[in-house]
Amino acid sequence: MIKTATFAVVHFSVAFTVTYLLTGSWVLGGVIALTEPAVNTVAYFFHEKAWECFKRRQSRVTERPGNGAMV
Repeated sequence: MIKTATFAVVHFSVAFTVTYLLTGSWVLGGVIALTEPAVNTVAYFFHEKAWECFKRRQSRVTERPGNGAMV
């Protein structure tokens, strides 16, 4: 859990710093630093769901007779 917490601090710091350097705004840096990880977390959830679906489909194709699978 400590590794996760330290990574979150790094992530927030990078998001804030990049935004601040690009815009010069402390407020915008803070907003982006808080918003971006939240959006990324939701995107990661859907990415994992799509990946699971892809893997299931791939395994069904591989298991069919005539596709090189041993029967």
